[in-house]
Amino acid sequence: MTSEPKFRSARLALASGSPRRLALLQQIGLEPDALLPCDLDESPGRNESPRKLAARLALEKARVGAKTAAGRAELQGAYVVAADTVVCVGRRILPKCETSEDADLFLRLLSGRAHRVYTGVTVIDPSGRERSRLVEARLRFKRLSGKEIAAYVASREWHGKAGGYAIQGVAGGFVVKLVGSYTAVVGLPLHETMALLDGLGFPVSEAWTQPGVVA
Repeated sequence: MTSEPKFRSARLALASGSPRRLALLQQIGLEPDALLPCDLDESPGRNESPRKLAARLALEKARVGAKTAAGRAELQGAYVVAADTVVCVGRRILPKCETSEDADLFLRLLSGRAHRVYTGVTVIDPSGRERSRLVEARLRFKRLSGKEIAAYVASREWHGKAGGYAIQGVAGGFVVKLVGSYTAVVGLPLHETMALLDGLGFPVSEAWTQPGVVA
C-alpha cells in the first residue's frame, strides 16, 4: 500500500502492481491509497483482435479491483483504475516476454518494422459506474543489428514487458517514429485516465496545489 494522501477527499485504488503505471499516476499528482494487482489469464480469445483484448482485460482488471476494494473497509467508496497494454505486429499479438528466446524473436519481428500498441483503461466509481477508453499508438523501430539484439536480450530489460521492450528504457533508442500517446505505450494513457476520472467526479486537480506534489 502507498502512503496515505491526507489532502485528497476521495479514495483511489490502482488495480495493478506495475511500478510504471504507479509512476505515471504519481506524475499527475495522484497517489493511490492501494495497489491491487490482478492475477488474470491474459490469453486472447479465439479470433480476438489486439484492440479488443486490451479493452477487455482493462475492464476485467478494474472489475476484479473494484470487488477487492469493496471488501476492504479502508477502500470503501474508492475509485478504481485499471489498464492493459497489448503490442502487435499486424494481428499477431506479442505477449509479455518471459524467456530470452521470445525476446530475441520479438525484437527480430519488430526490427525495421511498424507495429501498434493498444492500451485500454477503465475507471469504476464508488457507485459501480464503468467508463473505458482505448488508445492506439503506432511505432516504428529502426533496423536492429544482431549485436544490438543480443545485447538487449542480455540486459533482461524485456522481462515481463508486453512485446519484449519498455519504451522508457534502453529500447526508447530503437524508436524512430511514434504517432500517438507516449504514456499509453508506457502503460497508462494520462490524458484519457484524467478525463475518465474527472468525468466520474474524482477530484483530479485537488492535489496539484499541495506542497511538494508538483516539482
